[in-house]
Amino acid sequence: MMQAQEKETSNTLYRQWQILSRLSTGKWMGTRELQEILQREGIDISLRTIQRDLNQISQRFPIENNGTVPQGWRWRADAPIQSLPHMTSSQAVTFMMVEEHLKHLLPPSLVEEMNPWFDLARRSLSTQNNVRQWINRVRIVPANQPLIPPLVDRGSQQAIYEGLLQDKQLECVYHARTTGAEEKTYVLNPLALVQKGAVIYLICTRLDKTDIQTFALHRFKTAKVLNSRALHPVDFDIDKYIESGALGFRVDYTKPTDLVKLKLTMTLENAAYFEESQLSKDQIMEDLGNGLIQVQASVPFTSQLVWWLRSFGRRIQDIEPIDVYNAVYEIED
Repeated sequence: MMQAQEKETSNTLYRQWQILSRLSTGKWMGTRELQEILQREGIDISLRTIQRDLNQISQRFPIENNGTVPQGWRWRADAPIQSLPHMTSSQAVTFMMVEEHLKHLLPPSLVEEMNPWFDLARRSLSTQNNVRQWINRVRIVPANQPLIPPLVDRGSQQAIYEGLLQDKQLECVYHARTTGAEEKTYVLNPLALVQKGAVIYLICTRLDKTDIQTFALHRFKTAKVLNSRALHPVDFDIDKYIESGALGFRVDYTKPTDLVKLKLTMTLENAAYFEESQLSKDQIMEDLGNGLIQVQASVPFTSQLVWWLRSFGRRIQDIEPIDVYNAVYEIED
């Protein structure tokens, strides 16, 4: 009799732990969805048992329901991390460094989702003076001018991420950056997410077009996941798309992003930079005499390239081809 009771208690604990581990802090999860997930894990359970378990769990753990019928459940926003009772010093230090780094890269809404982990790291380090001193001696400095990440609508963000994960189409209201542009409604096929500096871009196609486009996450006003499956270009490859220079943004949007044979003339001292960090795999450096070096490389002709070349100022004495030279120095054809 005693063994049967212990087995039943063990089964109940395991089942309730599985339920707890499936709940999140942002999305409401219904009992029917929980039942389907648990059944896929080999746990045969009724909806009534799940509801009874959730009511019992809510008396001991910081979870909440939305009061609807059927009910949805989630962890409260202020719930501490329960899955890690202890964090090692190295793990805690890593999380503290990640928090500092993400402030420069991610929208505040994304950083906030990690706050329970950062809080756990701070608590773990609160009694370790030597570790706190070590943290004060470590900094992460952005390679470029740091920018404050733009605000992203949390609801839109979650819908876009979910649509991408489930491979479903998205219905969105989007406000383009163009001056005087009005908000427009699109149905999008999400393909990928790419972060460039402080901005996250959704790579997608529109339902009414076949060309691949980029939409900045912070310009979405609303977004919802549709039941229809997303349509993918047959030959789409995110790595090839990035390598094409498309995310460097085209200088001329009426033309594709082509490679140009870039030639930069500069002094031997300034050219040393390109010996350590090459522009492309086919880069060569030719000695022109008189202390001058010409760096040659095949690169995409994008606005990113133009802005980067401008950052060198007078250190670059000549630029070829003429189209790139004119773009850098803003000379009209």
